[in-house]
Order: sequence, then C-alpha cells, then structure tokens
Amino acid sequence: MAAVAQPKLDALSARLAGLSAPEGGKWARAARDTARARLEVMGLPAPRDEYWRFTRPATLNAPEPVPATVFDHSGEAPVFGAIDRLKIVFVDGVFDAEASDPLALSGVEIEPLDEAARADIHWAREVYGVLEARGQNPVERPFATLNTAFAREGLVIRVTGKAAQPINLIYRHASETSDALIHHVVKLEPGADLTLLENGPAAARLNKVLEVEVGEGANFHHVRTQGRAHERQAVTHIFARLGRESTFKSFTLTVNGLLTRNECVVEMLGDDAVAHIAGAAMGDGSRDAFHHDDTVFVTHDALRCESRQVFKKVLRNGAVGAFQGKILVKPGAQKTDGYQKSQSLLLDEDSTFLVKPELEIYADDVACSHGSTSGAIDEEGLFYLRSRGVPEAEATDLLVIAFLADAIAEIEDAGIAEDITGRLEAWLKRRRG
Repeated sequence: MAAVAQPKLDALSARLAGLSAPEGGKWARAARDTARARLEVMGLPAPRDEYWRFTRPATLNAPEPVPATVFDHSGEAPVFGAIDRLKIVFVDGVFDAEASDPLALSGVEIEPLDEAARADIHWAREVYGVLEARGQNPVERPFATLNTAFAREGLVIRVTGKAAQPINLIYRHASETSDALIHHVVKLEPGADLTLLENGPAAARLNKVLEVEVGEGANFHHVRTQGRAHERQAVTHIFARLGRESTFKSFTLTVNGLLTRNECVVEMLGDDAVAHIAGAAMGDGSRDAFHHDDTVFVTHDALRCESRQVFKKVLRNGAVGAFQGKILVKPGAQKTDGYQKSQSLLLDEDSTFLVKPELEIYADDVACSHGSTSGAIDEEGLFYLRSRGVPEAEATDLLVIAFLADAIAEIEDAGIAEDITGRLEAWLKRRRG
C-alpha cells in the first residue's frame, strides 16, 4: 500500500480536532470505530487525488466552515408543498421533533439515528457504515468515512411494505456558521416501496450520507432539491445496494451554492435490477462563485441489469460544472444495459464544464455507452422563437428548460416533475428580471 501524503494526514488531524466521538451502544460504537480507523489511514482529499482534480476540497477539509448568509425563502411556496407527505425537519443538521410530524407511517419504521445508536443490537447495524465501506473500493471517499465515524444526526428507516405517504426530509439553515453531519439509513425489505423527498440547504457546510439497501422486488424513488442559498457548501453521498428485480431511482436539482459535490455509488448485486441516477444543475456566477460536481460509480455484478446516468448542467457568468461517471461491468454480468449521458449548456464563454466518463467492462454480452457534449444555445431554435415574437431572453429560457427535460424526465412522479420544471422556470424568470 502506498504511503499517504503527509498533507492529507495533517488536514485530517486539524479537522478531527474540532470533533468528538458520539456516544452509542455496541453496534454503533463498532461501526464508528471501524470508520475512524479507515479514515486515519486514508486522510482527507488533496487536489492531486484523481477524483478531486476537478474540485478543490480545501474549504471542505477546513476545521471550520466558511460563514454563509442565511437565504431568505419568504414568499416562495414550499418545495413539495402540494404533496401529501410525512414531514421531518432538521435545523442546521439537528432533528427538530416539534417542527416535524410524528414519526409514524403505515408500512414504515422511523427512528432518529441518535436513539437507534444507543441500542446494543439494532437492524441498522447491517447497513450503517457497511455500504459506505463497500463504496471505498476502488475509489476512496474520505468525507463519507468521516461522516460515518462522527455523525450524530439522521434517521434510520425500515420499510416493510408500501409506504402510505412519501417521506419528506426538510433541511433548514438558521446559523451562518452551522456545520452539519447527517447520516441516514434506509432499508427496504423485499417487495417494499418508498418515495423519499429531500429539500433545503441544511447548513453553511453540509456533509451528508444516505445508505440505501433495496431488497428483492423493492422500489426506492428519491427526489431532492438542494436549496437556493448562494453561499452554502455541501458534500453529499448516496450508497445503494440493489437486490434481484429491485428499482432505485434518484434525481437531484441544484441551483446556486458556492460548492456542491454529489457522489452516488450503486452496486447492482441482484439479477434484473434497475438503477437510474439523474441530475439537473443551474449555476450563475454573477453574484457568487458556483462550482457543481457530480461523481457517480455504478457497478453491475448480476445478470440483465439496467443503469442510466443522465446529468445536465446550465452554466453562465463563470460557473463551473464537473461530471465524473463510471460504469463497471464485472465478469459474469451478462446482458448488462448501461447508459451514461452528461451534457452542459454554456451561456457564455467564461463558464466551464469538466468531464470524465468511464466504462470498464469484463463481460462480453453487454450494451454500454456513454456520451458527453458541451455547447452554446441553439441559434437555430433561438431564431425560430424570436421570429414568432418571443423576446430573446424568454426564448433563451425556453431552450434551457428544453435542454434540461431529459434529466427531469427521469423523475417517476409526473406531478413532482412538473413542479420541478415550474421552479426552474421561476428561477430563470428571476434571473431575467
């Protein structure tokens, strides 16, 4: 094993100085101690690390977060507000029981992480830190390991049937110096069904992990919006393990924010599983810097599995977007269908799109492809709209929405997809004004 560079260990030492180990029962202590031992071997990311060369990790490594002004959402309709849902609220990364609905839902068991962690034995021990640890090979993900070792807040959710309502995790940012570590565990038993919604900026700096075990024939649908706060910074991780004939679909909408890094690691271990990961990002660097990084790793390790990665970014005024996506097909994973698309729309010459698509295939009966493009607005389409009396700025916005449509189409619920589109249109209109 190669020696770890000293600056990475120094950065870790400085970061750990401000953290204390959470208390917990036997299973939680074991998982956290194991994670900390792994972390102390790998250190924190450095700019020369292969999977961090597009995104500078300095502010995420720092012992204290950069202060972020609390964004004023007054006057806006709540995200997912039209949906009958179970609302669970976190304020600066801390569960707020008074602001939340009772944690009771037909077909679902829900507990705060800190309560579940006090038990000596709990079903969450089969998932907590387990999927994250599996996701460290072949690429190290130190911020996820840091989260497993030190997160106190989060939920453990066990789904035994079809959830009566979607669960909506609402993240509110109240302090300019908040630094949140949140860790959720979701386990879907065979045949279970859950829709998980997430929205809000959460904190000045956020480190979040979501581990999802999708059992045989189960369905997990996930839609999140990451808030419009201009100065927030976040690194998020999803680790998913899929059983036979299961479905995992995740969509993320990002607007604004200084720095966002979303990682998604999916293992397809059961035959005929389906995984769709999609995202739409819109960044305008005219007020603050905007840097958005999607890093995805999908492993096919079973027969006849299907995966799709669809990511679209619209960038202007010096905004930066990055995409790193990999499909790994292991020996014996025949009849794999793997598809990957990453595209950017650059609305000026100052913005940048950095991309690294990868295929690694060890089976001979597969259909895998990837494509990546970066370009300006469609001049022919713009001319067509303007010739019919549509003002240039409004015509440009219509073409932007059309560009993002492929990613939004990955959302299973048509009503949610329509709401997401409406919010993007409103964001563009505000920018136009």
